Amino acid sequence: MPASQKTEEPTKKELSYTAKVWQTIAIVALLVVVILIMRVAFGVLMMALAGSLMAVYFHGLADMIARKTRLSRKVAMIISVTGTIVIMGLLVWFIGAKIQSQVAQLSNTLPHTVNSVKAKLNQTLAGQKLLEYSSGDNSKKLLDTVQTFFSSSFGVLGDMYIILFLGIFFTASPSLYKDGILVLIPAKQKPVARIIMDRISQVLKGWLKGMLLSMVLITILITLGLTVVGVPAALVLGLITGILEIIPNLGPLIAMIPGVLLGFTMSTNIAIVVAIIYIASQTIVANIVTPLIQKKMINLPPALTLISQLVMGTLSGALGIILAVPLLAILIIMVDELYVKKTGEINAG
Repeated sequence: MPASQKTEEPTKKELSYTAKVWQTIAIVALLVVVILIMRVAFGVLMMALAGSLMAVYFHGLADMIARKTRLSRKVAMIISVTGTIVIMGLLVWFIGAKIQSQVAQLSNTLPHTVNSVKAKLNQTLAGQKLLEYSSGDNSKKLLDTVQTFFSSSFGVLGDMYIILFLGIFFTASPSLYKDGILVLIPAKQKPVARIIMDRISQVLKGWLKGMLLSMVLITILITLGLTVVGVPAALVLGLITGILEIIPNLGPLIAMIPGVLLGFTMSTNIAIVVAIIYIASQTIVANIVTPLIQKKMINLPPALTLISQLVMGTLSGALGIILAVPLLAILIIMVDELYVKKTGEINAG
């Protein structure tokens, strides 16, 4: 074998090895850049998911309107979007003044309520221990945690504004964004991608329908119950409970705190009755709405749901906590389609 040929072969091997090294470095660098971008823009991704949920709501309502009235899909979609905005505006117009006055009343009452509760707790040994635990460093840790959970990238109003317009854009031309995602998928994987997208759409529709129903029902039950008992700011407390219903596990507990505190300003018995109203209302909603949600959604383990809420709350504040459940459902569907079913097919083969 000529010496020149022997020299050429190692050179090709060295070039091939060098190319692979640079390819590996490039892939690692790209992954690092993508992770950094996702970390910085995670809140934006969450708002995009919230906008997608709003688009799912608009499309679901339009489908219902089209079925009931036999109107064209386009007309039903226009009614869905404009009707929702008009109804929300009218609700704010008619009950906005009452809500504002009750919010002011609640703001003025709660500081005195907290002091009264502290005074009552200080009269018992268990209460003193609780006050000691909630003061000092523990209180600061709790405050820091709450601020982290309920912080937001652009502010609550700014987030709502962006989410609304994202929802309208996604509603106006869903195929544009769906086809744009499918373009990035290899041709052999497109059928699986379509199945995943259809499953996600069905699950999100079911979750959204059940969640809206539970929010409306719990708002009505809490408002009526607190009004009958005579607790001040019943409408605001009902609305707070309805809004926080979107957060499983943590939401109902957080919503009950201001109501029970206001009940303590009236009497200990009233506070107990208020707690019973909250618990009974949640039980009624769980027994009526939860079975409906479970028919449309995959089974989500409670511990996994709570962990996802804590992680998402740390990463993206209040919006992350709200979207933790649908995001967890999306991840489970993707794992099921991309890994579990593939593994089952390989084992069966």
